[in-house]
Amino acid sequence: MKIARLMLTVCLAALAAPPALAQTFPAKPIKVFVGYSPGGAVDIVARTVGQKLSTGIGQPVIVENKPGAGTNIAVRALIDSPPDGYTLMLSANALAANASLYQPAPFDPDKDVAPVALVGRVPVVIATSAGSPYANLAALVAAAKAAPGGIHFATPGNGSTPHLAVELFARAAGISLVHVPYRGGSQAIIDVIGGQLPLVAVNALEVLPHVKTGKLRVLAVMSPARSAIMPDVPTIAESGYPGFEASVWYGFIAPAATPKPVIARLHQEIQKAIASQEVRERMASVGGDVTPGSTEQFGALIHSERARYEKLIREAKLKPD
Repeated sequence: MKIARLMLTVCLAALAAPPALAQTFPAKPIKVFVGYSPGGAVDIVARTVGQKLSTGIGQPVIVENKPGAGTNIAVRALIDSPPDGYTLMLSANALAANASLYQPAPFDPDKDVAPVALVGRVPVVIATSAGSPYANLAALVAAAKAAPGGIHFATPGNGSTPHLAVELFARAAGISLVHVPYRGGSQAIIDVIGGQLPLVAVNALEVLPHVKTGKLRVLAVMSPARSAIMPDVPTIAESGYPGFEASVWYGFIAPAATPKPVIARLHQEIQKAIASQEVRERMASVGGDVTPGSTEQFGALIHSERARYEKLIREAKLKPD
């Protein structure tokens, strides 16, 4: 009888553990990996949301930059971390693309990580320096056709959304551009402003300050409609190349085995953070949109994006440099 009562007690304790875990979590600081250098778009979004998240959970949220290998270093660090909810990563589109871009696949986004919450989207833009001879997209295409393979473009890295978007645009326009990957968008932008490279493809968040100071000129935005913060810049569809909508999405992920009650608590608090006026205004000020939604919706996005990028990478025969 004593054994039976003991077993009953253990079972009841086990059943009560998930709610208790959710109630006590978090009990210490949360670390957020970013697969790019400080100052870039993902870094800015991570720190903006992290600051508000910290207020909501009552614990510090520490952003740790781990650039390199197209964010694979940061993803691997996340996968190898304890699945306890205290280590997250703010991922972007590369999470879905790298499983096809790198061979053998460095990870499986459907099995090795757990979606937590989508944060938002920002459109991709193609920009050049203020002193560039390319006044518009037509001028760029004409120059590229006159000198095949003679024009270089910088992006935040191999397999990034800007990289894939420009490669597809180049194929549609019948031109050949040379890709120069960086470890994040900040240094790429600096080199284009300095004249080391003629073009950069990044998201609106990163170029806006330099557009305002007159150091960069945006040739096209890859959103369905013109950007509210760049109303005079045509979309790539308006420039004669429809079907090339491209946006960078941001979302928090965790190690795959992270308990569901912990995922649920994190999702709840992140939703509160992105619903705040501060985060919404920050995203809107750089042309982005906050994108609330369920954990399942974010997981479905990662899965569908993986399939889309797999097709694009195969057809364009893209490989990491």
